[in-house]
This record gives sequence, C-alpha cells and structure tokens, in this order.
Amino acid sequence: MPAVLSQQTIKRSVSFSGVGLHSGNRVTMTLVPAPAGHGIRFRRVDLEARPEIEARIENVVDTQRSTTLGKGSVRIHTVEHVLAALSGCGVDNVVVELDANEPPIADGSAREYCRLIHSAGLQVQDAPRQPYAVTEPLALQMGDTLMHLIPAPEFRITCTSADKAGRYTQFFSLVITPDSWERELAHARTFCFFEEIEYLIKNGLIKGGSLENAVVIRDDAVLTTEPLRYPDEFVRHKMLDIVGDLALFGRPILGHLVAVRPSHTANCELVRQLDARCRRANMPAFAPPPAPAAQAASQPPPPHDPVLDACVLDVSEIMKLIPHRYPFLLVDRIARLEPERIIGIKNVTINEPFFQGHFPGHPIFPGVLQLEAIAQVAGVLMRKRFADKPQIAYFMSAEEVKWRKPVLPGDTLVIEVDLLKARGKVGKARGTCKVRGEVVSEAVVTFMLMDA
Repeated sequence: MPAVLSQQTIKRSVSFSGVGLHSGNRVTMTLVPAPAGHGIRFRRVDLEARPEIEARIENVVDTQRSTTLGKGSVRIHTVEHVLAALSGCGVDNVVVELDANEPPIADGSAREYCRLIHSAGLQVQDAPRQPYAVTEPLALQMGDTLMHLIPAPEFRITCTSADKAGRYTQFFSLVITPDSWERELAHARTFCFFEEIEYLIKNGLIKGGSLENAVVIRDDAVLTTEPLRYPDEFVRHKMLDIVGDLALFGRPILGHLVAVRPSHTANCELVRQLDARCRRANMPAFAPPPAPAAQAASQPPPPHDPVLDACVLDVSEIMKLIPHRYPFLLVDRIARLEPERIIGIKNVTINEPFFQGHFPGHPIFPGVLQLEAIAQVAGVLMRKRFADKPQIAYFMSAEEVKWRKPVLPGDTLVIEVDLLKARGKVGKARGTCKVRGEVVSEAVVTFMLMDA
C-alpha cells in the first residue's frame, strides 16, 4: 500500500459562471478553501441562512439522470462532475458555493472545473489522508448494471458501456491518479441519445442543454460542435461520473472497480454498501464532524429503501398502459409490480406546471393530484391484470381520503397500491403516498375498466 498522504485544499477562492444543465438557471459557482477534516460541502448562498449540504452518500436524494443532494427542502442537482474534478485533482476539503440549485455545466465535462482548481492552486494541510483499502470483493447487480469492487494496491476503474440496443459499446481501463484523471477522463463530455430528448424535455430536464455542452447520438451519427475528444469518449464519461459519485464515500479508495453499463443509481448504491461495510467494521468513512447543536440529537441515517432505485416499468411503458400524458401523467416509473400490489414513483420538482398557481410563494404538491396519482398507479395494476385487450381504467370514486403532511418540491413520492377486490371490470384498491417512509396521504379508490 502506498504511504498515506496529507489532505489538501485550495489556496484561494475562485469562481466560474454558466448555466445549469437541467435547470437552465444562470449560476455562479465559487470554490472556497476549507480546513482539514472539513470534507466537501455545497453551500446555497442564494437562500436565507446559506444552508450547507455535505457531499456524503446519506444526503443523496435522487439519481435519475444525475446525482442530487438534499437536506430538508434544499436541493443541489447534478453534483457529479464537480465532485469528480475535486476528487480527481486530489482536493479533500472545500466549500462549493452556488447562487442557484445546480452547478454550471460548462462544456459537459470536468475540464473547466480542473482549470479552476489549477488557477486556485493546491494547499497541503497538516492532517493525514485516510484511504480505504478494499480487502474483500463487493459485487452489485441492478438491472443491466454490474459492478464488482475487488482488492488492488491502487484505484483502478475498468468500464464497459453500451445502450440497451448494444450500440456504441466501448471499453476502457485506467489507474486513477491526478495526472491520468486529467489526461484521460476529465475532458470526456456528457452525452445522450436523440430519442431520449423528448422525454427529458417533457420531464422538465436539460433546459440548459445544447450541443455546446453535450454530445447527441442519433442512429449512427454523432452530433457535436467539435470532433470527439477521445475515440471512446462515451465510456470515459461514464468513468468520470463514477469518480464523482464515489467521492460521496468521503475517502480515497484503493481497489479495482469493474463496471458494466454503470449508472448514477448503481454508483451510489455501491457507495452505500461500502459505507455500510465500514460501519459494520466500526470504521466510519472520513467525514466532517456534526455541528455541536445537532450532535446530541443525531440519529443514525435511515436504511436506504431499494424501492427508490428499482424500475420494472419506465415512463414509456406506463404510457402504453394508461392514456395520461404530460402535464397530467403523475407517475414516472413502476418500482414493483405483483398480481395484487404495485408501487409507483413520482419525483416532484419545482418545474411541475401546477406550482405556477398553487401557492407559488410556498409551493405544495396539491392533495387532489396525490389522489389522482394513486388512481393512475391503480389503473396500471388493473391494465396489467387484464392485458389481453386494450382497456382504460376510469376513476369512479374515492373514500377514506386523508392528507397528512405537505409534499414539497424535491420530494420523491412513493405510491403504494394494494388491490382489495376485483369483480368483473370493477376494482377497489387502497392507496398510500409516502415521502421518506412517512405517510403523506391515503385513500380507497374504485375504478372500472372500459374497452378503449
């Protein structure tokens, strides 16, 4: 094992401005030096009290298309590229100040962030860095994604990427050091497939996206404002994302990660399992100490619910079963589907159209739409039970309706529906909406299937 090195921060504050990839908001990001043991924290300087969120796995609240950190109602979206640059360049302690909810996307890679770090300079600190040496293999499979972390004397990533149709299959392997990171990975840009763009736009994403900050793949053509920076740029960007997501562990890793079709969801789940292994060994990952006021009342983080990451039906498959469309489709994916039970997921964002008129100064997800979401998820369950011919589930009545807690932008609504009875074409089900395991609304709904 290499000798333990010292922690590092940056010598001075530096700033960079641009637009957020998904929000499209103008934003200025400032990197601020931080003391040893501080870790990486994001600070929203546009909000009252300038709240901070530690870049730690327990603060990850969403991994669809990017990695989002959250604490209370505060969110920081698309943090993976900034974290990759800080980790790749060897910065352990820094405050990332933002005057919006998402860092600037720059050119879609980590190149501009690396330049920013170099312009600030690195400052060695009087505290040891504490790498984690993998001693036992750790394997993970989530859908098409396979990840296997095995012991090694250095940090290596070996990655294979491809889309669901097997197009643009690429492979790359690299020992990650500050030099190899910047030379081989930092310049790789984010990318998407042309057929995904309509879905992303309808779901309020990529508002700041363009060919200036992303590569678009359309059939056999690659749409970009400049030639590809690497012949295998797509797999290298996947590895860039891995470096950023693994930074949420809070310590450098000595091990060899083999990844096939990685995703933010799988990357973060790997970190959770690695963090849980450390906790079981009574060796918690290095992280900044809690504030004194919160320390006495601190509780262990709740266990991660795998339902939040599961997907048995995506939104395109849901739209084949029920007639609802944007802006009235209120379920993003189905996480679990059984003969008499179904669980749907709805990610609530500030971009929902109803927030423009529903308490715009204090946005709350309308209770009647939570009831509609229960009915839609129930409709998916009935359509799957009677899949032999096209039918539509019509909402007939609701009983025992209760709204218990407000649902806010940034929350993830887990919609659980249990079928109570189904006679002929009429069904009755009990539905419950939850946020972070707490019930926010519930109802018993009745509906009827009619020929389409």
